[in-house]
Amino acid sequence: MTVQLFEDLKMWQKSQDLAVDIYEIFLGTKDFGFKDQITRATVSISNNIAEGFERSSNADFKRFLYFSQASNSEVRSMLYLSERLNYIDKKKSGILIEKTNEISKMLYAFIKSMK
Repeated sequence: MTVQLFEDLKMWQKSQDLAVDIYEIFLGTKDFGFKDQITRATVSISNNIAEGFERSSNADFKRFLYFSQASNSEVRSMLYLSERLNYIDKKKSGILIEKTNEISKMLYAFIKSMK
């Protein structure tokens, strides 16, 4: 069965869930620069999947999946920093980092399957 809509992709669904988690957790953060950066990066993950899916070629789609992968890595890096800055505790950070690792594996597998 061929996927007809980007909304059917598990990696898109999970990246949307991650964005909601990030927004909820960092809602009250007073470091507006940090909050803006991590929320923008997390939204970029699912948006790049969606945008790439709607492109006219697999090459374009793959390129956007790499953008998603990069944004996902940026979020993961910022989660490590957020823990060190005491913005979130180690347990929350660990749960979110695991979610980024899962999304990363899904993106990598999807990209690999397109080669």
